[in-house]
Amino acid sequence: MNTILIAAVIAGGLALLRWLRPAWFWLCLGLPLAAARVLIRYGSVMEACGLTVPPSRMRLAVARATRTEVPSSRVPRIIRLTPTRTGLVLRIKMRPGQDAFDFIASSDRLRHSFKMQGVTGREVKAGVVELRMTGYDVLKRVQMPAKTETKTLRIPVSLREDGAIHYRDYREVPHSLNIGATQSGKSVYQRRLVSELAPQPVALVGIDCKNGVELAPLARRFSALACNPDDALGLLDGLLDRMEVIYEIIRREQRISSDVPDAEITADIWGLPEHLQPTPVVLLVDEVAELALFASKKEEKRRDAIVTALVRLAQLGRAAGIYVEICGQRFGADLGNGITLLRSQLTGRVSHRVNDEASARMVFGDISPDAMGATVQIPTDRPGTAVAAESSGGWVLTRTPYTTLRQAVNTCNRHADLTPELPELADWRPDLRISLVKTAPADELMSRAA
Repeated sequence: MNTILIAAVIAGGLALLRWLRPAWFWLCLGLPLAAARVLIRYGSVMEACGLTVPPSRMRLAVARATRTEVPSSRVPRIIRLTPTRTGLVLRIKMRPGQDAFDFIASSDRLRHSFKMQGVTGREVKAGVVELRMTGYDVLKRVQMPAKTETKTLRIPVSLREDGAIHYRDYREVPHSLNIGATQSGKSVYQRRLVSELAPQPVALVGIDCKNGVELAPLARRFSALACNPDDALGLLDGLLDRMEVIYEIIRREQRISSDVPDAEITADIWGLPEHLQPTPVVLLVDEVAELALFASKKEEKRRDAIVTALVRLAQLGRAAGIYVEICGQRFGADLGNGITLLRSQLTGRVSHRVNDEASARMVFGDISPDAMGATVQIPTDRPGTAVAAESSGGWVLTRTPYTTLRQAVNTCNRHADLTPELPELADWRPDLRISLVKTAPADELMSRAA
């Protein structure tokens, strides 16, 4: 009886550990079993998946000459088996005649054979392929690692399905597009960006035409914020003025002549002397469709000016340290002239769950049809799950850890002293005075207006 009770307690403890700390459960119990399973089954699995090569002619000739048994097919050699907090990393030396695509195409069969949650492959160098295997569903309850490789304008935003961290690197991918249907996790992704950028020496500038309901609570960390299309146009014009001034500084400091070392010649802000480097600016546009819609000739003129300003910033802003992050539910030609030109300048693409294939095609149709299909298949019960891709065609499934608005507000308030003053955008500096006037219920306000 005592034995049964002890076994039940141990089983319950393991189940609780697996729920609360899946990474600990994997490292304590799942990892040794999975490593043993991979090493024991490796040869038979490679043969069953067609990842072996026939014996060489020399070995066959030797076998015939010595009248010995015909040698078996050769299995690719294991270079290294590395454990991680989410799975295993298996590096394999391929045999002559094999290709990395053979292993990548067999990833699903390898997943079933090794009884792992997922298997992804990539070529490390000529002749070497890496199989990254996950031991459990890392996207079910996202837990970011305690240590990340964060640096200026390179922030961890989500966890990939293979257990690795997905970083948003603004210096590598200056501009990005983020779309998603209602309740898909788009706003949580934006909060994550702001929360990770808040401790860094960067200026945050926001455009939120929903009267600021998404970005206004984070205003203490924003150098400028526009809550309607009219203010948005003025803010964008201010950013363009800033860009022109920075270009003048870069041009003045180039001093190109035969006696100037190559290292001192620059075409962007990062090559300037440290005392001259301007503060980099990240522009976040929430619900871009509100900037592109119009109902009158006057609004159409304003809309064209806004889109033109965004296109200019996306085309020219990188060298001046201005980076654009655009969010919306849809982003296609149905928003009017200039939208597809703007989209072509947005190298990074992130799509949360969308309601139709046409919306996915707006994001990935011109770079990755496979990513377009994966976007439509994101389940509704996993908000925050997204497909991240770039113009190179590669894509990966990620999920952002849930960040509440209160957590984001606390982070911005804690780092409010890092908010830089931008003279060009002084007119759009957020008003941080808190109103103590008691607000009437919405229905009462609407009846008064009627």
